[in-house]
Amino acid sequence: MAVYVDHAFAHGDWGRWSGGGHLQADTPGELHAFAAGLGLQRRWFQHRPGRPDRDHYDLTAGLRRAALAAGAVAEDRAQGVARRRRVRALHGAAQPAGA
Repeated sequence: MAVYVDHAFAHGDWGRWSGGGHLQADTPGELHAFAAGLGLQRRWFQHRPGRPDRDHYDLTAGLRRAALAAGAVAEDRAQGVARRRRVRALHGAAQPAGA
């Protein structure tokens, strides 16, 4: 089990999110515990029913650095896609076309 950070807001002007990313994990419990350790509020959690592979918290650049320093694993787009497929398979969620 692990917690992951992508670099979703690396390119372009995303305002306060520029340089940040998404915080995700293998399990919801692990995600919420890690997020709480970073000082994130549970109400900031973004969840899509039926799509546990998309559950995440948005991170600013500073919070992304803090998450990495606290042990989160940096992942690129390809690694994120592969991980989300594993999460969908674990939860039995339907795999959308092209995912």
